[in-house]
Amino acid sequence: MSDVVSDSTPEGRVPAVRKRGAAAKVVVQSTPINPFAADELRKPVNTLAIVPQAKKITPLFRKAYNVMLFLAQEQGIEKEFYRAPLSEVLSGLDFDSHDTALVKKHFRAMATTAVEWQSPTTGEGGNWAISGLIGHAELKTERGQTWLEWSYSVKLKHELLEPRVFARLSIEIISQLRSHAAIALYEICGRYRDVGRTSRQHWSWWRPVLSGKPETEKQKELEYRFFKRDVLKPAIAELNAISDLEIELQEFKQGRYTSDLQFLIKKKRQTALPLSTPPRPVDLSLIVIAVRLGVDENKAETMLLEYGPEVLKEALQALERRLATAYPEPLRDPTRYLKALMPAESKKAEKRAEEEAEVQTAAEAVQKDLPAQRQIAWSDEWLRARKREVIAQIEALSDEAQGDLVNSLLSDMDTRNVHPSLKKRLQTSGWRHPMVQHEMVRFYAQAAIGEGWDKPTAEQLLDVAAKSQLK
Repeated sequence: MSDVVSDSTPEGRVPAVRKRGAAAKVVVQSTPINPFAADELRKPVNTLAIVPQAKKITPLFRKAYNVMLFLAQEQGIEKEFYRAPLSEVLSGLDFDSHDTALVKKHFRAMATTAVEWQSPTTGEGGNWAISGLIGHAELKTERGQTWLEWSYSVKLKHELLEPRVFARLSIEIISQLRSHAAIALYEICGRYRDVGRTSRQHWSWWRPVLSGKPETEKQKELEYRFFKRDVLKPAIAELNAISDLEIELQEFKQGRYTSDLQFLIKKKRQTALPLSTPPRPVDLSLIVIAVRLGVDENKAETMLLEYGPEVLKEALQALERRLATAYPEPLRDPTRYLKALMPAESKKAEKRAEEEAEVQTAAEAVQKDLPAQRQIAWSDEWLRARKREVIAQIEALSDEAQGDLVNSLLSDMDTRNVHPSLKKRLQTSGWRHPMVQHEMVRFYAQAAIGEGWDKPTAEQLLDVAAKSQLK
């Protein structure tokens, strides 16, 4: 059986394909790579700065679209329709349940949400009008497996699947970014990473591009300082902590007021190892559970992006337990109750992660064949070197980026109820002070490298052992 999600986008709304230009392809990777790495998306310039006309583009929406475009590029331009198991695009779903409605909503939005296609550089890539992101989407069940079939408008298909001017983007990095602003900024900066700076545009041009929200009269009345506080600074901090790029905001003023914005781009001196895994499907399982429990879908997605999946999962379990009892009275507003749970669950999750890490480290030490004392010495030596590497990465950031990191660390300390004396020392003496340097190293490394940043692998320990024997 099949379930058609939406009809094709009207052909008359899609303008002609742009004329051939001489612009060179901009390479996102800073090291030599194969022409198309396993997790690399070639995203056309006209899809980087899309502006929604009526409905908001959410981070999950944009991530799912990127995965679909990646899969379509793999299958080739000669196909009329593109197919993939639904689980390769969206995970955490049960097609036989009412989750189907949630799936349809996302794909219907891709086909019907009108967006303005434009390059971040004025005049680059030709002029495109307004259209949907895909032509159609269809869900089919074959031999117990649900498949997604989709297509692209004929006039857009060639530019999407075999673009002449594009950015090379890492699907893996995109999957780790939480906010729409960070995803959009990463895609745009990826286009210009070898140039070192984005194009210069009026700050109001950046607002809908990064926020993913259509321009309304209310949006137009907002002052730049609020846009900078709520959108720009968090996106830059997130991008600098997670991606292989270092972004710095450059402001241009007319008189007393900020007029234009540009982003300066640097490649980080040391990046994570090249990734070669297929794109991760976008996980909707927690959103599905939240909706089943009566939580507003958009609010659930916002909480997922703000606190992360582990915290939301624990809070949803607490909500489910509360709904199961009518004491002291039936719960009238699940969304409000869930939102109130999130800060406390966040603290519990962090403490639990630290305890689990300690247990895991102890268990691994017992299982090692190497003598315990020598292994501890090698681990300590490796960790000292790793901390020096992390400190060097932080010191390589601009002063503004370091300031953003300090502010983010202060917020993290507030969440964890760190002793006020440590926060005061960070504010007065900076992150390099011996009392707080370890806090900054941990905070930055967990975001930039991952939770296991301070746990050496067996191969790394053997490398340390070999070097120590040569001394």
